[in-house]
Order: sequence, then C-alpha cells, then structure tokens
Amino acid sequence: MAWQVIFLYFTLCSVTVANPLHYSILEEMKINAVVGNLLKDLDLNTNELEFRKLRIVSHNIRTYFNLSLENGILYISDRIDREELCGSEHSCFMDLEILAENPVNVYPVKVEILDINDNSPTFFKNMFELGISESASPGARFILGNALDPDIGINSLQSYTLSPNSHFSLRENADSEGKKHPELILEQSLDREKQQKYTLILTASDGGKPMKTGTASIKIEVQDMNDNYPVFGQDTYRINLNESSPVDSLVLQLNATDKDEGSNAEITYSFSHISEKASNVFIMDSKTGVIKTREELDYETTRSYEMTVEAADGGGLAAKCTVLIQIVDVNDNAPEIMLASLSTPIPEDSPSGTLVALIHVKDLDSGDNCEVTCQISETITFTLIPSSNNYYKLVTATPLDREKNSTYNITVIAEDGGFPQLVTKKTIFITIFDINDNSPLFDKPSYIAYIPEHALVGTSLHTVHASDPDDNENAQIIYSIINTNIDNIPVTSYVSINSMSGVLYAQRSFDYEQLREFQFQVMAKDSGSPPLSSNVTVRICIIDKNDNAPKILYPSADAEGSALFEFIPHSAEKGYLVTKVIAVDADSGHNAWLSYHLLQVPDPTLFIIGQYTGEIRTGRELPDMDSLRQKIVVLVKDNGVPSLSSTVTVTMVVAESFQQVLPEIKRHPSKSDIPSNATFYLVVAIALISLLFIITVLITVIFKCRKSRTPPSYGAYSRNVYPQFTLGCPSEISDTSLPFPFSYDVCVTLDSKQNEIAYLKPVQNVPTENLIDTDDSFGGNVSTNQVTQAQPNGEWRFSQAQRPGPSGAQPAEEAGVWPNNQFETERLQAMILASANEAAEGTSGLGGGTGTMGLSARYGPQFTLQHVPDYRQNVYIPGSTLTPTNAGGKRDGKGGGNKKKSGKKDKK
Repeated sequence: MAWQVIFLYFTLCSVTVANPLHYSILEEMKINAVVGNLLKDLDLNTNELEFRKLRIVSHNIRTYFNLSLENGILYISDRIDREELCGSEHSCFMDLEILAENPVNVYPVKVEILDINDNSPTFFKNMFELGISESASPGARFILGNALDPDIGINSLQSYTLSPNSHFSLRENADSEGKKHPELILEQSLDREKQQKYTLILTASDGGKPMKTGTASIKIEVQDMNDNYPVFGQDTYRINLNESSPVDSLVLQLNATDKDEGSNAEITYSFSHISEKASNVFIMDSKTGVIKTREELDYETTRSYEMTVEAADGGGLAAKCTVLIQIVDVNDNAPEIMLASLSTPIPEDSPSGTLVALIHVKDLDSGDNCEVTCQISETITFTLIPSSNNYYKLVTATPLDREKNSTYNITVIAEDGGFPQLVTKKTIFITIFDINDNSPLFDKPSYIAYIPEHALVGTSLHTVHASDPDDNENAQIIYSIINTNIDNIPVTSYVSINSMSGVLYAQRSFDYEQLREFQFQVMAKDSGSPPLSSNVTVRICIIDKNDNAPKILYPSADAEGSALFEFIPHSAEKGYLVTKVIAVDADSGHNAWLSYHLLQVPDPTLFIIGQYTGEIRTGRELPDMDSLRQKIVVLVKDNGVPSLSSTVTVTMVVAESFQQVLPEIKRHPSKSDIPSNATFYLVVAIALISLLFIITVLITVIFKCRKSRTPPSYGAYSRNVYPQFTLGCPSEISDTSLPFPFSYDVCVTLDSKQNEIAYLKPVQNVPTENLIDTDDSFGGNVSTNQVTQAQPNGEWRFSQAQRPGPSGAQPAEEAGVWPNNQFETERLQAMILASANEAAEGTSGLGGGTGTMGLSARYGPQFTLQHVPDYRQNVYIPGSTLTPTNAGGKRDGKGGGNKKKSGKKDKK
C-alpha cells in the first residue's frame, strides 16, 4: 500500500511556487554538461529526490535539459543554439519548472543562454557587381550589401575592410538602428579606356575571440556617365503585419525615384540582405518593388523580420533601404492544458480538500490572447483552485462514495481572453479506490425454510444470500453459522453451510415428532481489512410426514383378561354407549386427523361407531337371549397420504349381571394368559433372586444374634443388684410374626440425678423372683419384692394410628415389623434412651406410656418395657455410643456410692 502513503502526502500538500533559480550557461555546450545542483540549491537531501519524484516540466517541444534523481544534477541533454532559440534578441532565457511531490512544490528555473562566437559574418551575396560611369567624380559613393552575424554583443559584426586599391576606399555608414552599412567611395577618377573592370575583396569582421570574418567580392565595371542615384522615400520602413494574413498578401510596395532619363531611370528592386527565414516567407517583385507573403505567418515562431532592399537604375547606380516587418499576434492559438501531476485511484475515504491533480495551462499568444481562465464541468464533487504561474489545483469538494460513483470524467475547460475566444477542453479520468465501509447485507431480514421430515443427510435446505456494495476483496463474502446449542447439541450438528455460496445442508435426518422447528444465525463476513459482518436469523421448520400410525390407548391391546371385554346389560336400548375407543397420532395436521370404523362385525346393525368420536353404541335393541357374545374389530386410521391405521379387537358380552360375564371371560383367556418361554424364564429368575436374598438375611440375623448373646464387659458385678427391664416378645407372636428372636441388654435410669446403672436383658424364662428393686435413699439396702411378670397394657402400647412419624401424617406401618438393618437398630437404641430420660425427668407429654411409644409404635405391641416400681435407673444400651456414667458403679458395704460422697457427677 505504498501508493496510499504517497497519496496521503499528496493529499495533505499545498502547491507552493518558490522564487525562481537562475543559471547561466554558454551555448553549444557539450551534452551532459552540468547546469546546476538542484539538491543543494533547493535545500533537499538525497532521500527526498526519489521520494518527492522531482521532474522537469518544460514548455518547449524539444527537451534540452534533464535531471538526475541520484545526485540532483541538472544537466544538458541536447544541443543548445542560442541563435536558433532566441534569434537576434539580446537576452535569451529558457524557462523550466521543477515539479516536486510529497508535498507538491513548483520550483521555477531560468536558464540564461550566453552567446559565444560561433557564427562568422556572412554576406547575402558572395559577389557584388557595380557599374560606375567614367564620368563619376571622386567622392562618389556606392552602397554595398552588408554582412550579417547572428551573434550578439562583441561577437556580432564589428567592422568592414576593403582590399587595398588606389581608386576606391571603404566607409561605414550607421543607420538609425545602429547597424553599419559598407559604402564604396571613389577616390580617383576612372578612365574606361585604361581599365574597364576592377575586382575588390570586402571583408566583414566580428569582435569575438578568436575573431571570425566573412568576405564578398566586388566586381566594378566602368561605364559611361550616369549621374543620378535612385532615391527611396525613407531609409527604413516599419510594417506591422497580422499573422493571420493569407498567403500572397501585400506587405509593402517600395517606390524609388531616379532623375535620370532613359535606361538610367529604369529602377530594379532586389533584396540586398535578407535572412533565410525571411526569404522563405516574403517575395518581392523586382519591377514594381511590391513585397508579398509567400507562406503563412506565425507569430509564435518568428515575431519580426528585417531585410534590406536595393533599388538600382540602368546605369548601375543603386540606393538601399531597410524594411522591418513586425508580426502582429492574433488569437490563433487555443490554450494548452497539461497535467503536471495526477493521482488516481483515490481512496473513497479521502477528506474534502484532497489534492487530485495539478494542472498547468498556457497560451502561446500574447497580450490578452494569452490570458487564460480555467474551470471544470464537475463542480459538486470536485473543485478547481487557481494557484500561481497558471497552475490550478483539482481537489475534492465533498466526501467520496465509490458505491454511488466509482469513476469520474472531469472535463477541464480553458478559455483565453482573445477575440474570438478560443477554448480547450481536456478530460481527466479519475477512479475511486474502494474502502471497506459497507457491511454485507442480506436479501431478507430473516429466512424461513420448510423441509420434510426424514430428509436425507446432505439435502439442500435453503440458500441465504448477502451482497456487499464494496469492490474486490471487500465484496467477497464468507458465510458461517454462529455456533449455538439446540437442546445442548451444537447447531452445526444439525446444519452446515457452504462458505462461498451460502447453501444450507442438513447434517442429520429430522424427525418432526422430536424437533418441529429450530432457528440459528448465519453470519456473512467480507474479506476486507478490517472485515465487516452482519447476521441473519434462519428458521428451519420441519414439515410433518405421515410416518406414525395411530396408537390406540383404550382399549389397550396389551391389557390382561377382562380388559378387552365390554359388559352390556340386556336392558340396553338403542344408542346405548357401550365403550369408547381412544386413539392418538404422533403426527400433526391432517396426518393426525383420526377416523374410526368397524372393520369386522358379525352383525353390522347391532353396533355402530362414531366416525370421529370412536364411541361404540348399540344400533338397535338387543335380541332376547340369556347371553350374547359379539367380537368386533375396530379400525382407526389417519388422514395422511398414504393413510396409516391400527386395529383393536373388542369383545361385547350381553348379560344381566357381571357374574354371567365371568364364564365367558374365563372361556376365552387372553393372549397374556398363555405362558411363554419368556415368562417362564422371568419367574425363575425372580425366584432365584428372592432365595438368595432370604439366605443373605438369615445369615446376617444369625450373626447378630450370636453377637448379642456375648456377656457384657461388666460381668464382674452381679446383675442381681439391678432391676431388670425386659424388652421381649411373647412367644406366640414371635413364632408367627418374626422369623427369629432379637433382644437387647438395656440399662435404664428413670432418675437423672442417680448414677447407678440397671441392666435390661433378654427375658428367657427368668423367674420373677430375680427382679429386684434398688433404692439409694435407704443407704443401699437391698430388698427383694415378689413381683409377677408384667403383661403389656395400654399404658405401654399405642395403636397403629398413634405411631409417630416425621410429619404426623405418615401412613401406618404394618405391626410387628422387626428392624432389618443397622439403621433401624440404631434408631431403636436412640428411641429407648429418649423414652427413659423423659420418664425420669417427668417431661413426657404423653403420660405413662411415653417411654415406650417409640418402641411399640415403630415395632408393634410385641415390644414392651415391663414396669418397675422404682423409676430412678440409668439405661445402658450395649453397642451404642452411650457409655456408663459411673464406670463399674461400685458400692461399698454400707450401700453408699463413693461418687455421692464427693458430691460430684461425671458426665460424658
């Protein structure tokens, strides 16, 4: 993008015209001779030469100078002849313009061409012939043709000399223009009889170094007497001639007079001195002295002509005059338009005022004819700003938009001030460079595609299309799907898109019953820098196909036994609703419209079915018989194409009561009653699994029972000193309800202030005499009370409705369920401990039966806690996390515990 950087500099520049540089060189210098160092004179460095693209803008047809971009040297590239360029003008300058870019500057350069003595004086004629009468007296003068030296100054013609001769001498005569004309002077009288002819050499010399000369021969013939010279009306004629004069136009008619008579008065006119250019343009009639044009005049080529005309009579006497012809400029040259600099293409994001082109206009005419005005045809987008030295800047006037107009043809119109006015037009072609300033635009705000379900993978679903008004890579669009999830599945697993064409393809086969529609977004992104993008929503709708047969919900074909039998009483009248067939279809629309038909019916008049309701009704009164059995097949079909259907068989049994129907049902077992191999294997498997479970439970229970009968660690102390709480199960209940006995050793305290521990052990035919009561308040005396084994009463049992549960509304559990896992065992332990503490502290809100509520309520009335008169016992449950508060519970012989004397209680 280097050109864009250059264009940026070009955009920000302002055209500056500096003061002109002056160089002086000699004409005829060698090619490649150095004129000057622009690098130094313009105060530039070497890097700027190539970057700023210095170049010469010359208005001459030929290129005389060139510029080196390596060192900034201005050198001569062609032969320079001052006389050819400037003619006889005293000052000769060549105007150059050095154009620099980045920023744009115009540096005027004036090169003065200095004259060298490279031209010798030349005579118009190589030989001058004079006829002098022998009667001519000494002192007579004869006009000679003058020489011409195109050089100027000291290098121009300076003097004439004549070869030595006793009869003649040379005198120089200056006219009003300061030009010297040689005249031959007769010094001695001539005698024709002695010498009839004389030959002299006339030499013209310039002042150059080295001096150059030119010669001409003078041949003199001595004639008889002719004493009057022709005379012109004036010695210099000045003529202004329009350059538009046609060929053969009259320029001037000379008229010289001679007082002689006869042949001596016959005057002949001729050019004694004329330049080559003038001789090609003008012609003179020798008899009449009329000067006419012989070709077209061009002011721009030659602005003036000078010639010397000689009038000679028949006797050889002659007179001379000078004719100066000034060409008058007419407006015959149209203005010229030149592009000094042009930058195209232009980025469309260029700001207003961006320099597009630098234009130079000129007119070769003069005066008002060369006054040029310039304008452009497009004045809205671009404007032309005049600068100096006939330069104009073409800049942008408004922001550009390539999408509206990508090219411009700007016509530059240059008009001069002459009459008639001449106009020149030049068209500049400008291209706008695209910038990625437009996002892709979809043809529609959203897309909807309808596809049938079960379409093949790879099926074309739809085509999305976006357009970008930008150009080239900025308009190259790439399509992609924005990744989202549909039911936690990436959308790209449903559809894919061709990144170039925008065609959407199915990545899977769609099922209308699972997915009816989904939507996602497609992004169109161009290839610009930076890329621009836009999104559009695409909605895919699945069109249902009739791929699902109706499903009959009732009566179900999988029902057992009597489910397919419909009971009809004998009293049923016509229109009696027997049953209703209910069916559904997973399809939708027309495919889900169901109709019901009787496919097989023994008596078509007996039953009718609603085509759209599925209601089976009696079509007439039932025949008078004890039992009537009708088997009908109902067809349910949808409205799809092709139509799908399902059937169900319904058996109608007519009887007075349902008991009459049962024999009919038993005589016709359903298909499910017929054993099959699968059913057999299933039953066997269930039996085996149940057997393994029972064996596992038995082993676990036996292991638990053995563990529970192991003596506790407190065996050193007699159990007879503690009252026994029996947590048992009556044999008649345990034998029938429980497969095995299970009991705990329980230590209960009913008074939280006491630390003594009483053990509860299993009741296995223990005599009631062994039940003892302990009272610490009597000093540890032990007495034996005859207590009969207490039977469970209402105080210790709760009905099934009184069982506590987590929310108070838990359904009642079956009574007598024994704890069957470790969790239930731990729960039992906790409930026993909580009941005992509540009874001891008197905080129970349920009366005397609170302590065992959890036991009997959870595990049934077979679990009872026998009542003991003294409630001040501690409870210890072996296997639980609770340990005795009094390790060992020792008593001394006096019946008092050592802990009571210390007045302290250990708590854990």
